[in-house]
Amino acid sequence: MVKETSGGGVVYRRREGKLEIQLIEDRFGRMTIAKGKMEPGETIEQTALREIQEETGIVGDLKDKLMVVGYTYEHQSLGTVEKTVFYFLVEAREGALVAQVEEITGVGWYAADRAWELQQTQGYDNNNEVLRVALGRLGHKV
Repeated sequence: MVKETSGGGVVYRRREGKLEIQLIEDRFGRMTIAKGKMEPGETIEQTALREIQEETGIVGDLKDKLMVVGYTYEHQSLGTVEKTVFYFLVEAREGALVAQVEEITGVGWYAADRAWELQQTQGYDNNNEVLRVALGRLGHKV
């Protein structure tokens, strides 16, 4: 079985005292969190920040470790892949939202309650706990 390690994060900012969460719309029309594969020589923290910047145009600062999620999926040429994703809480520092068109359809900032609603209705189940934990760490209960 092939093993794959990825890093990503729940990116947030505060605008006029209101918490906003970044979500991306992937090429399948689902809402998700920026993440991607670790490259040789990178730490998992570097992977998370690089992937966020590449996928969304936002440069962020790591604030906290959130959790590790593991799952398997079927790849058309590799077969079964055992994936481990390390998620972090990342505060947006600079940059303008720009979707990486090769991988995602769009990216946006959402009020915390709206981000949670989108996750529940259009997100992947394995991100529910990641976003719930992130919102809790940011003082927003769902």
